[in-house]
Amino acid sequence: MRSRPTFVRWLVILGALHAIIVCAGFFAPYDPIEQDRKNPYLPPMPLHLMDAQGRLHLRPFAYALKLREGTFDQYEQDFTHPVPMKLFTSGSGYRLLGFLPLRTHLFGSEDTRICLLGSDGYGRDQFSRLLYGGQISLLAGILGAACTLLIGVCVGGAAGYFGGWRDDALMRITELFMALPWLYLLFALRAFLPLSVSPLKAFFLIVAVIGAVGWARPARLVRGVVLSAKERDFVRAARGFGATHGYLWRRHILPETSSVLWTQATILVPQFVLAEMTLSFLGLGVPEPVPSWGNLLSSLQQYSVLVSYWWMYLPALAMVPFFLGYLGLASSLQEQGEAYKIERRGILGA
Repeated sequence: MRSRPTFVRWLVILGALHAIIVCAGFFAPYDPIEQDRKNPYLPPMPLHLMDAQGRLHLRPFAYALKLREGTFDQYEQDFTHPVPMKLFTSGSGYRLLGFLPLRTHLFGSEDTRICLLGSDGYGRDQFSRLLYGGQISLLAGILGAACTLLIGVCVGGAAGYFGGWRDDALMRITELFMALPWLYLLFALRAFLPLSVSPLKAFFLIVAVIGAVGWARPARLVRGVVLSAKERDFVRAARGFGATHGYLWRRHILPETSSVLWTQATILVPQFVLAEMTLSFLGLGVPEPVPSWGNLLSSLQQYSVLVSYWWMYLPALAMVPFFLGYLGLASSLQEQGEAYKIERRGILGA
């Protein structure tokens, strides 16, 4: 099957990207909320293997930055001050996977910080904040998609399986939600909720809000699959032998919806990550100093930052490989689902 290698490839890529985000404490060289007020808006520090004298080094290093003469915010490399990069260094403490306390980081330096993606207005390392911020944004997208699909399965499954007035009532509600502009509804719901809350409460509020506005389309797709599945011969035969509603749903109908649910999940996760980024960008999401991909971009609302510090755009590019990975996985899952349904019908119909 040609789609299987494609599916495995996308799955491996997404697994590697998520592993880096999950283990952000190890891959991030510094504490994401640690400030260096003396060095705001440092540009990215490129790594070198060859020094200014043309000598080759086996270990990567960066040159420290210094203010360009006659300026107050323009930096240049100080070729007299190389900063060697050290692997597996000890630094700020963190909890790997949320419970294992460690202080070992993949790389770091001793005297001068190496800011691979520069620093923000408070001197915080952008690379570290990007990795930690991915934990908030991706988890919000995944949990929001799970809530949406749970609601969609309950509503669409009940409408398709029982039919009649229940189907009509649930589908009218679904059509109402589909007709509403979900982005503005998202803003309205979040703005209606308390603004001054702790980061943890703000996170769960975001998950609840984005999970409650996007269930209509999955519900319609699930309803269509259930309407088709419940009329098939093997379902009719099971019902004739006295199978209960719970058995029919668990054994025959729910497996038919699995490909739709997985495909919808891979589509909804990046959409909800973008929704979290939008809310945080506008100040309605997780508040500072906790990083998320949205509030990393919030400084771009200032015109001076927008036109002067190009590296502040870089967090917007972080979602691109994740989006491409999820959409590629969705395409391969759809092909896998079609092949699975054909195979399943052949087995059950034999």
